[in-house]
Amino acid sequence: MRRQTFSFLSPIHQATRQIAIHLTAPCAAEGVSPAEGHLLSYLRSYGPCPVGALLKVFGHKGSTATSMLARLADRGLVVRETSPEDRRCVLIGLTRRGASAADRLRERLVALEGAIRSRLGKREIAGFEAVMRAIEIVTRPPAGKESSS
Repeated sequence: MRRQTFSFLSPIHQATRQIAIHLTAPCAAEGVSPAEGHLLSYLRSYGPCPVGALLKVFGHKGSTATSMLARLADRGLVVRETSPEDRRCVLIGLTRRGASAADRLRERLVALEGAIRSRLGKREIAGFEAVMRAIEIVTRPPAGKESSS
């Protein structure tokens, strides 16, 4: 048997794909892709928020985010509004329909999280958290070198 070279990155990549596949049907029922469903869920917790904040959180290119937001707006799930504090800033928020869809998707995420957690002990969860902290630390850009993408 061949030794796995990427003992952290390969399982994380695989888990990310499995989660996306698991969420494909519930997202499709809402008329969105898993990436769009993730955006709706984020906006339910943190919206309305500036487009720039969404770019930073999700790491999408501007053109990708613009296309995604246009599709969600066309489906009546999000609205774009000018910020009352800065008229140059566009805020993205959920419509009532978007909030309802986000709530249904959030229920699925809570159930998935609970199912995963129920199969783990405290030490396993602590180990997972330690790995995630290590990833955050070693991938953090040096001070003053933050990416603008």
